[in-house]
Amino acid sequence: MGGAVSAGEDNDELIDNLKEAQYIRTELVEQAFRAIDRADYYLEEFKDNAYKDLAWKHGNIHLSAPCIYSEVMEALDLQPGLSFLNLGSGTGYLSSMVGLILGPFGVNHGVELHSDVIEYAKQKLDFFIKTSDSFDKFEFCEPSFVTGNCLEISPDCTQYDRVYCGAGVQKEHEDYMKSLLKVGGILVMPLEEKLTKITRTGPSAWETKKILAVSFAPLIQPNHADSGKSRLVHLPPVAVRSLQDLARIAIRGTIKKIIHQEALSKAGNGLKNPPRFKRRRVRRRRMETIVFLDKEVFASRISSPSDDNNNSEDIEEERPEEEETKPSELKPDPPVNFLREKVLSLPLPDPLKYYLLYYREK
Repeated sequence: MGGAVSAGEDNDELIDNLKEAQYIRTELVEQAFRAIDRADYYLEEFKDNAYKDLAWKHGNIHLSAPCIYSEVMEALDLQPGLSFLNLGSGTGYLSSMVGLILGPFGVNHGVELHSDVIEYAKQKLDFFIKTSDSFDKFEFCEPSFVTGNCLEISPDCTQYDRVYCGAGVQKEHEDYMKSLLKVGGILVMPLEEKLTKITRTGPSAWETKKILAVSFAPLIQPNHADSGKSRLVHLPPVAVRSLQDLARIAIRGTIKKIIHQEALSKAGNGLKNPPRFKRRRVRRRRMETIVFLDKEVFASRISSPSDDNNNSEDIEEERPEEEETKPSELKPDPPVNFLREKVLSLPLPDPLKYYLLYYREK
Protein backbone atom coordinates (compact mmCIF):
# COMPACT_ATOMS: atom_id res chain seq x y z
CA MET A 1 0.00 0.00 0.00
CA GLY A 2 1.60 3.29 -1.09
CA GLY A 3 0.80 6.98 -0.87
CA ALA A 4 1.28 9.99 -3.08
CA VAL A 5 4.31 11.16 -1.10
CA SER A 6 6.94 9.40 0.97
CA ALA A 7 6.53 9.06 4.73
CA GLY A 8 7.88 11.76 7.00
CA GLU A 9 9.73 11.45 10.28
CA ASP A 10 7.49 14.09 11.85
CA ASN A 11 4.64 16.44 10.95
CA ASP A 12 6.90 19.09 9.39
CA GLU A 13 8.60 16.55 7.14
CA LEU A 14 5.23 15.24 6.00
CA ILE A 15 4.23 18.81 5.08
CA ASP A 16 7.55 19.31 3.27
CA ASN A 17 6.79 16.23 1.18
CA LEU A 18 3.25 17.42 0.41
CA LYS A 19 4.64 20.79 -0.69
CA GLU A 20 7.27 19.20 -2.90
CA ALA A 21 4.59 17.08 -4.59
CA GLN A 22 2.43 20.21 -5.10
CA TYR A 23 -0.45 19.02 -2.93
CA ILE A 24 0.06 22.02 -0.64
CA ARG A 25 0.41 25.13 -2.78
CA THR A 26 -0.54 28.16 -0.66
CA GLU A 27 0.92 29.69 2.48
CA LEU A 28 -2.36 29.71 4.43
CA VAL A 29 -2.87 25.98 3.91
CA GLU A 30 0.76 25.24 4.79
CA GLN A 31 0.51 27.22 8.04
CA ALA A 32 -2.65 25.35 9.07
CA PHE A 33 -1.09 21.93 8.36
CA ARG A 34 2.07 22.78 10.30
CA ALA A 35 0.12 24.13 13.26
CA ILE A 36 -1.73 20.88 14.00
CA ASP A 37 0.22 17.66 14.44
CA ARG A 38 -1.57 14.86 12.60
CA ALA A 39 -0.31 12.33 15.16
CA ASP A 40 -2.37 14.03 17.88
CA TYR A 41 -5.50 12.69 16.19
CA TYR A 42 -4.33 9.08 16.26
CA LEU A 43 -4.80 6.62 19.08
CA GLU A 44 -1.51 6.14 20.91
CA GLU A 45 -0.88 2.61 19.64
CA PHE A 46 -1.21 3.71 15.98
CA LYS A 47 0.90 6.88 16.00
CA ASP A 48 3.79 5.23 14.17
CA ASN A 49 1.69 5.53 10.99
CA ALA A 50 0.65 9.16 11.48
CA TYR A 51 3.15 10.66 9.03
CA LYS A 52 2.50 8.25 6.19
CA ASP A 53 0.35 9.42 3.31
CA LEU A 54 -2.31 6.85 4.10
CA ALA A 55 -5.84 6.84 5.41
CA TRP A 56 -6.41 5.40 8.88
CA LYS A 57 -9.49 3.79 10.42
CA HIS A 58 -10.16 2.23 13.80
CA GLY A 59 -13.76 1.40 14.59
CA ASN A 60 -15.77 4.49 13.69
CA ILE A 61 -12.72 6.77 13.89
CA HIS A 62 -11.37 7.66 10.48
CA LEU A 63 -8.78 10.00 8.94
CA SER A 64 -8.31 10.53 5.21
CA ALA A 65 -4.84 10.49 3.69
CA PRO A 66 -2.87 13.76 4.03
CA CYS A 67 -2.79 14.34 0.26
CA ILE A 68 -6.61 14.17 0.19
CA TYR A 69 -6.94 16.72 3.00
CA SER A 70 -4.43 19.05 1.35
CA GLU A 71 -6.29 18.92 -1.98
CA VAL A 72 -9.54 19.63 -0.13
CA MET A 73 -8.06 22.58 1.79
CA GLU A 74 -6.63 24.09 -1.40
CA ALA A 75 -9.87 23.59 -3.34
CA LEU A 76 -12.00 25.25 -0.63
CA ASP A 77 -10.10 28.55 -1.12
CA LEU A 78 -10.60 29.48 2.54
CA GLN A 79 -10.52 33.07 3.77
CA PRO A 80 -11.02 34.68 7.20
CA GLY A 81 -14.62 35.30 8.19
CA LEU A 82 -16.26 32.65 5.98
CA SER A 83 -18.76 30.02 7.14
CA PHE A 84 -17.82 26.33 6.79
CA LEU A 85 -19.85 23.13 7.06
CA ASN A 86 -18.06 19.76 7.35
CA LEU A 87 -20.32 16.81 6.55
CA GLY A 88 -18.87 13.72 8.18
CA SER A 89 -16.59 15.78 10.41
CA GLY A 90 -15.00 12.72 12.06
CA THR A 91 -12.08 13.44 14.38
CA GLY A 92 -12.27 17.20 13.78
CA TYR A 93 -8.74 17.31 12.32
CA LEU A 94 -9.86 19.03 9.11
CA SER A 95 -12.32 21.31 10.92
CA SER A 96 -9.59 22.50 13.29
CA MET A 97 -7.22 23.31 10.41
CA VAL A 98 -10.02 25.20 8.68
CA GLY A 99 -10.72 27.10 11.93
CA LEU A 100 -7.16 28.45 11.97
CA ILE A 101 -7.82 30.16 8.63
CA LEU A 102 -11.40 31.31 9.27
CA GLY A 103 -10.37 33.33 12.32
CA PRO A 104 -12.55 34.53 15.19
CA PHE A 105 -15.38 35.88 13.05
CA GLY A 106 -15.93 32.79 10.93
CA VAL A 107 -18.45 29.97 11.38
CA ASN A 108 -17.23 26.38 11.72
CA HIS A 109 -19.82 23.60 11.97
CA GLY A 110 -19.56 19.83 11.63
CA VAL A 111 -22.10 17.00 11.34
CA GLU A 112 -21.02 13.47 12.32
CA LEU A 113 -23.13 10.31 12.32
CA HIS A 114 -21.45 8.55 15.27
CA SER A 115 -21.77 9.98 18.77
CA ASP A 116 -18.57 8.26 19.96
CA VAL A 117 -16.62 10.02 17.21
CA ILE A 118 -18.13 13.36 18.30
CA GLU A 119 -16.78 12.78 21.81
CA TYR A 120 -13.38 11.85 20.38
CA ALA A 121 -13.36 15.03 18.27
CA LYS A 122 -14.22 17.19 21.28
CA GLN A 123 -11.39 15.64 23.30
CA LYS A 124 -8.90 16.29 20.50
CA LEU A 125 -10.12 19.87 20.09
CA ASP A 126 -9.73 20.51 23.82
CA PHE A 127 -6.23 19.00 23.75
CA PHE A 128 -5.21 21.26 20.85
CA ILE A 129 -6.48 24.44 22.51
CA LYS A 130 -4.91 23.68 25.89
CA THR A 131 -1.54 22.24 24.88
CA SER A 132 -0.53 23.17 21.33
CA ASP A 133 2.60 25.28 20.97
CA SER A 134 1.14 26.90 17.86
CA PHE A 135 -2.33 27.84 19.13
CA ASP A 136 -1.39 31.39 20.14
CA LYS A 137 -0.07 32.18 16.66
CA PHE A 138 -3.67 32.22 15.38
CA GLU A 139 -7.09 33.58 16.22
CA PHE A 140 -9.15 30.43 16.12
CA CYS A 141 -12.66 29.72 14.88
CA GLU A 142 -13.56 26.87 17.19
CA PRO A 143 -15.59 24.14 15.47
CA SER A 144 -18.97 23.01 16.82
CA PHE A 145 -20.07 19.43 16.18
CA VAL A 146 -23.56 17.92 16.13
CA THR A 147 -24.61 14.28 15.86
CA GLY A 148 -26.81 13.15 12.99
CA ASN A 149 -27.03 12.01 9.40
CA CYS A 150 -25.87 14.78 7.07
CA LEU A 151 -28.59 13.82 4.57
CA GLU A 152 -31.23 14.89 7.11
CA ILE A 153 -30.22 18.50 7.76
CA SER A 154 -33.22 20.66 8.58
CA PRO A 155 -34.42 22.54 5.48
CA ASP A 156 -34.55 25.82 7.41
CA CYS A 157 -30.81 25.76 8.15
CA THR A 158 -28.58 28.60 7.00
CA GLN A 159 -26.47 28.23 3.86
CA TYR A 160 -22.66 28.22 4.00
CA ASP A 161 -19.77 29.79 2.11
CA ARG A 162 -17.82 26.53 2.08
CA VAL A 163 -19.04 22.93 2.36
CA TYR A 164 -17.06 19.67 2.39
CA CYS A 165 -18.42 16.14 2.46
CA GLY A 166 -16.04 13.38 3.59
CA ALA A 167 -17.97 10.44 2.13
CA GLY A 168 -18.89 9.40 -1.38
CA VAL A 169 -21.98 11.29 -2.59
CA GLN A 170 -24.44 9.44 -4.78
CA LYS A 171 -25.59 11.31 -7.89
CA GLU A 172 -29.15 11.57 -6.56
CA HIS A 173 -27.88 13.63 -3.60
CA GLU A 174 -25.91 16.15 -5.66
CA ASP A 175 -28.68 18.77 -5.70
CA TYR A 176 -29.22 18.34 -1.96
CA MET A 177 -25.54 19.12 -1.34
CA LYS A 178 -25.69 22.15 -3.63
CA SER A 179 -28.68 23.51 -1.71
CA LEU A 180 -26.45 23.95 1.38
CA LEU A 181 -24.27 26.48 -0.46
CA LYS A 182 -24.53 30.26 -0.71
CA VAL A 183 -24.18 32.02 -4.05
CA GLY A 184 -20.44 32.46 -4.54
CA GLY A 185 -19.73 29.50 -2.28
CA ILE A 186 -17.64 26.38 -2.91
CA LEU A 187 -18.62 22.74 -2.35
CA VAL A 188 -15.98 19.98 -2.36
CA MET A 189 -17.09 16.34 -2.29
CA PRO A 190 -16.37 12.89 -3.76
CA LEU A 191 -18.88 12.55 -6.60
CA GLU A 192 -18.87 9.60 -9.01
CA GLU A 193 -15.37 8.57 -7.86
CA LYS A 194 -13.90 12.03 -8.44
CA LEU A 195 -13.05 14.60 -5.80
CA THR A 196 -15.14 17.43 -7.23
CA LYS A 197 -15.16 21.20 -6.71
CA ILE A 198 -18.48 22.93 -7.40
CA THR A 199 -18.73 26.73 -7.29
CA ARG A 200 -22.16 28.35 -7.10
CA THR A 201 -21.92 31.30 -9.49
CA GLY A 202 -25.61 32.25 -9.33
CA PRO A 203 -28.98 31.12 -7.91
CA SER A 204 -29.11 28.34 -10.51
CA ALA A 205 -25.63 28.51 -12.03
CA TRP A 206 -22.70 26.23 -11.20
CA GLU A 207 -19.12 25.61 -12.25
CA THR A 208 -17.76 22.09 -11.79
CA LYS A 209 -14.13 20.95 -11.73
CA LYS A 210 -12.85 17.41 -11.24
CA ILE A 211 -9.77 17.45 -8.99
CA LEU A 212 -8.70 13.91 -8.17
CA ALA A 213 -9.80 10.34 -8.85
CA VAL A 214 -10.74 8.78 -5.51
CA SER A 215 -12.76 5.98 -3.96
CA PHE A 216 -14.61 6.87 -0.75
CA ALA A 217 -17.09 4.82 1.21
CA PRO A 218 -20.57 6.08 0.26
CA LEU A 219 -22.80 8.18 2.46
CA ILE A 220 -24.93 6.12 4.81
CA GLN A 221 -28.58 6.44 3.90
CA PRO A 222 -31.05 7.49 6.63
CA ASN A 223 -32.75 4.58 8.38
CA HIS A 224 -36.38 5.23 9.30
CA ALA A 225 -37.27 1.62 10.03
CA ASP A 226 -37.88 2.24 13.73
CA SER A 227 -40.19 5.24 13.70
CA GLY A 228 -40.83 5.82 10.02
CA LYS A 229 -39.99 9.50 10.58
CA SER A 230 -37.00 11.55 9.57
CA ARG A 231 -34.72 12.74 12.39
CA LEU A 232 -33.86 16.25 11.32
CA VAL A 233 -30.41 17.54 12.14
CA HIS A 234 -30.45 21.07 13.53
CA LEU A 235 -27.17 22.89 13.05
CA PRO A 236 -25.83 25.26 15.71
CA PRO A 237 -27.21 28.81 15.47
CA VAL A 238 -24.92 31.48 14.07
CA ALA A 239 -24.51 33.55 17.23
CA VAL A 240 -23.04 37.02 17.66
CA ARG A 241 -19.83 37.07 19.69
CA SER A 242 -20.23 38.16 23.31
CA LEU A 243 -18.66 41.45 24.44
CA GLN A 244 -16.28 39.41 26.61
CA ASP A 245 -15.10 37.39 23.59
CA LEU A 246 -14.68 40.52 21.48
CA ALA A 247 -12.58 42.10 24.23
CA ARG A 248 -10.32 39.02 24.42
CA ILE A 249 -9.86 39.01 20.63
CA ALA A 250 -9.03 42.74 20.60
CA ILE A 251 -6.58 42.53 23.53
CA ARG A 252 -4.75 39.52 22.08
CA GLY A 253 -4.56 41.25 18.71
CA THR A 254 -3.12 44.40 20.26
CA ILE A 255 -0.51 42.44 22.20
CA LYS A 256 0.51 40.57 19.04
CA LYS A 257 1.02 43.88 17.22
CA ILE A 258 3.21 45.14 20.07
CA ILE A 259 5.29 41.95 19.98
CA HIS A 260 5.67 42.29 16.20
CA GLN A 261 6.76 45.93 16.48
CA GLU A 262 9.28 45.05 19.19
CA ALA A 263 10.70 42.26 17.01
CA LEU A 264 11.06 44.64 14.05
CA SER A 265 12.75 47.22 16.26
CA LYS A 266 15.28 44.68 17.55
CA ALA A 267 15.96 43.41 14.05
CA GLY A 268 16.55 46.96 12.84
CA ASN A 269 19.09 47.68 15.56
CA GLY A 270 21.18 44.60 14.89
CA LEU A 271 20.62 43.80 11.26
CA LYS A 272 22.75 40.90 10.06
CA ASN A 273 23.97 40.26 6.57
CA PRO A 274 21.64 37.85 4.78
CA PRO A 275 23.03 34.31 4.54
CA ARG A 276 24.79 33.36 1.35
CA PHE A 277 23.17 30.60 -0.64
CA LYS A 278 24.64 27.57 -2.31
CA ARG A 279 22.76 25.57 -4.89
CA ARG A 280 22.23 21.88 -4.66
CA ARG A 281 20.47 19.64 -7.10
CA VAL A 282 17.44 17.68 -5.99
CA ARG A 283 15.25 15.29 -7.92
CA ARG A 284 11.48 15.63 -7.75
CA ARG A 285 9.13 13.00 -8.98
CA ARG A 286 5.42 13.17 -9.57
CA MET A 287 3.30 10.24 -8.46
CA GLU A 288 0.45 9.26 -10.75
CA THR A 289 -1.03 6.36 -8.77
CA ILE A 290 -1.98 6.30 -5.11
CA VAL A 291 -3.42 3.39 -3.14
CA PHE A 292 -5.13 4.01 0.18
CA LEU A 293 -6.35 1.92 3.05
CA ASP A 294 -9.99 1.20 3.73
CA LYS A 295 -12.26 4.09 2.69
CA GLU A 296 -9.87 5.74 0.25
CA VAL A 297 -8.88 2.66 -1.74
CA PHE A 298 -7.41 4.26 -4.87
CA ALA A 299 -6.57 7.74 -6.07
CA SER A 300 -4.67 9.17 -9.01
CA ARG A 301 -3.97 12.80 -9.84
CA ILE A 302 -5.96 14.08 -12.80
CA SER A 303 -3.42 15.37 -15.27
CA SER A 304 -3.29 19.04 -16.25
CA PRO A 305 -1.13 20.94 -18.75
CA SER A 306 0.94 22.41 -15.93
CA ASP A 307 2.09 18.91 -14.99
CA ASP A 308 3.48 18.00 -18.41
CA ASN A 309 7.04 19.10 -17.76
CA ASN A 310 7.27 18.18 -14.11
CA ASN A 311 7.91 14.46 -14.43
CA SER A 312 11.22 13.36 -12.93
CA GLU A 313 12.93 16.67 -13.49
CA ASP A 314 16.17 17.84 -11.94
CA ILE A 315 15.89 21.26 -10.33
CA GLU A 316 18.22 23.53 -8.48
CA GLU A 317 17.30 24.55 -4.99
CA GLU A 318 18.86 27.29 -2.89
CA ARG A 319 20.02 26.50 0.62
CA PRO A 320 21.86 28.77 3.01
CA GLU A 321 25.56 27.98 2.96
CA GLU A 322 25.67 28.17 6.72
CA GLU A 323 23.31 25.18 6.96
CA GLU A 324 26.15 22.95 5.84
CA THR A 325 28.48 23.96 8.66
CA LYS A 326 28.43 21.46 11.48
CA PRO A 327 24.69 20.66 11.45
CA SER A 328 25.08 18.14 14.27
CA GLU A 329 26.30 20.87 16.62
CA LEU A 330 23.44 23.26 15.91
CA LYS A 331 20.41 22.56 18.08
CA PRO A 332 17.35 24.79 17.64
CA ASP A 333 16.21 26.68 20.69
CA PRO A 334 12.83 25.61 22.04
CA PRO A 335 10.01 27.79 20.68
CA VAL A 336 9.11 30.80 22.82
CA ASN A 337 5.46 31.73 23.21
CA PHE A 338 5.89 35.51 23.26
CA LEU A 339 2.15 36.16 23.56
CA ARG A 340 1.93 34.01 26.67
CA GLU A 341 4.99 35.65 28.23
CA LYS A 342 3.61 39.12 27.53
CA VAL A 343 0.17 38.31 28.96
CA LEU A 344 1.65 36.80 32.12
CA SER A 345 3.77 39.93 32.64
CA LEU A 346 0.77 42.28 32.55
CA PRO A 347 -0.43 43.85 35.84
CA LEU A 348 -3.72 41.97 35.75
CA PRO A 349 -5.48 39.54 38.11
CA ASP A 350 -4.51 35.94 37.42
CA PRO A 351 -8.03 34.83 36.38
CA LEU A 352 -8.04 37.52 33.68
CA LYS A 353 -4.60 36.46 32.46
CA TYR A 354 -5.75 32.85 32.22
CA TYR A 355 -8.89 33.94 30.38
CA LEU A 356 -6.78 35.80 27.81
CA LEU A 357 -4.75 32.59 27.37
CA TYR A 358 -7.87 30.39 26.95
CA TYR A 359 -6.92 28.73 30.26
CA ARG A 360 -4.11 26.99 28.45
CA GLU A 361 -1.94 24.57 30.39
CA LYS A 362 1.39 25.36 28.69
